[in-house]
Amino acid sequence: MTWDEIEVPKEIRPFMLEEAEETKLGQKNGADKQYRYGNLHIREYEDKYMVHMDKIDPRKDPLGHLVRDAPEVLIGLASAFFGGKKVASQLYKMQKNSKLAKDTSLLGGLLASLALGYLGYSLTKKIKNF
Repeated sequence: MTWDEIEVPKEIRPFMLEEAEETKLGQKNGADKQYRYGNLHIREYEDKYMVHMDKIDPRKDPLGHLVRDAPEVLIGLASAFFGGKKVASQLYKMQKNSKLAKDTSLLGGLLASLALGYLGYSLTKKIKNF
């Protein structure tokens, strides 16, 4: 739970906005389902709802939503892309005379992308929630 979310226990107030649409957009964070109603993001769990307001509705402006509400996703993607590309390039340069240079650099770049993307995402999320 982040500091800007509100927990609504189901036994106290079993609610769901009739106009809210079930969506796949957003981090589920272990929720059974999630809904959107304008900028309102609702996660439904077995015993509660977690509710918060996004600054930008991702259905109307996906890039704006990433920039304002989920910068950790953009940082993770950029870290994965640039870091993986750099590692792959360096590996290829080191082994360019080898028959396996392409395969080794591709695999190394992929693994570096996964690790650096996750690291960039995780660090940005920690800083954002600090």
